Amino acid sequence: DLKSEINKTRKLPLMKDSRASDSSQEDAVDQWARRRKQFKDSKKCSSTGGSSINSTITEGSINSEDARSVDLGLHSENEDRGFYTENFHSASWVFRGDDVSPDNSPRCLSKRPRPVAIRERTVKIAKGTGNYPWGFRIQFSKPILVTEVDTNSAAEEAGLQIGDILIAVNGTDVTSMPHSEAANLARKGPDILTMVVGSDISRYPNTPRPTCRGYLHKRTQSAILKGWRKRWFVLKHDGYLHYYKHKKDEGKCRPLEVTKLEGAEIGVDTSLGKPFVFKCIPQSGNRIFYFCATSNQEMKRWLEAMDKAVHPVHQNHVWVDVTLHNTTLPPLAIKNPECLGLLHQLDRSKDIWIQHYCILKDGCLYFYATLRSTPAQGGLYLQGYTVSEQSLGSKRSVIELKPPSEEFKTFYLCAENVNENKRWITALKSSISKWLPLHQAIQDFMNRPLEETRM
Repeated sequence: DLKSEINKTRKLPLMKDSRASDSSQEDAVDQWARRRKQFKDSKKCSSTGGSSINSTITEGSINSEDARSVDLGLHSENEDRGFYTENFHSASWVFRGDDVSPDNSPRCLSKRPRPVAIRERTVKIAKGTGNYPWGFRIQFSKPILVTEVDTNSAAEEAGLQIGDILIAVNGTDVTSMPHSEAANLARKGPDILTMVVGSDISRYPNTPRPTCRGYLHKRTQSAILKGWRKRWFVLKHDGYLHYYKHKKDEGKCRPLEVTKLEGAEIGVDTSLGKPFVFKCIPQSGNRIFYFCATSNQEMKRWLEAMDKAVHPVHQNHVWVDVTLHNTTLPPLAIKNPECLGLLHQLDRSKDIWIQHYCILKDGCLYFYATLRSTPAQGGLYLQGYTVSEQSLGSKRSVIELKPPSEEFKTFYLCAENVNENKRWITALKSSISKWLPLHQAIQDFMNRPLEETRM
């Protein structure tokens, strides 16, 4: 399962344009029939949605509007590293802190003094111009704190925040260094300032990214086939629109087509004389997609989600940057792990168990090839998942990680024995409980008595 996630970054070669010539319609039909047969003969399915097809022919290349194939490369910073992050990006999550007592509200909602949840992450800032080319200020203190971040600066774009603690500048530890020496390290360094900073991941929730799923009718306008076809569409949090022939194909077969929505032009279309039609013109501008919904409400739902994908927020939540930083570290360099050891993960496409050395930290399970390998091969964001012990096939005890919705993936893990499974289950439940959906955190906060401060 993990290997398929990593292989998502591979791109299949493009096919040449196969539009039928005007002089020989019969030859074009025969050619189309041969290609469709070749497509069906070579088509295989993968349980993770990855590609296991050797042929370069896709159904999307045959029945698309301009009869061209598409580049099926998927782009998502964490998923490129083999991470499964769908559930985290589908909602707003609040980190409750290392103390997950039900009597304590998340720090971002409470006025009571609470220990901050400092985690290390890497920030890279491109040098600008002027007297203050980096766009931030630091305080004369130990530890050195970021006290100001200029609006629209390179530092703000890189995700640096007020209150961040400087730990290292261009590879040099500055935790015991005077403020002036740390500043000189930055000035004398390269044009890309690389800093390791400590950030409070409990300060504020993440912003959900647009997702949408459902059946739409897609207009085809090739030289051979014209009309509307019902297809299962999936808009993922990375801003790519996937579509499949049927709903059941999602998660089992690769998509027929993948389209990047960032920078695209979308809107209602009235030129076709059909209700609930809307169009999408990708930034490349070489084709127009027409979609038809079943109702005005359904059309508005899609337009709202697609508009957010057209104008995405590129800045990561602090915790995402923390996990990216951790992937570059050796397994035992991740500080204060909640559990570590060998686990086997079920690859359902091949019905085999793949061994990883695993590190659990703050609701993220990191996968390494071995104890001494770097970087991490990937991992799972586990916010909202429920953990239980189940029997599966010949195994009487496996760890089931079940998502809150069927649209997300279920994972199965297995340790060396039943006692190890129980140890991991306890740790996983505790780690996941550090996160709450924002709506639940607000509701819990509103139901509590007013906070008072004793004098």
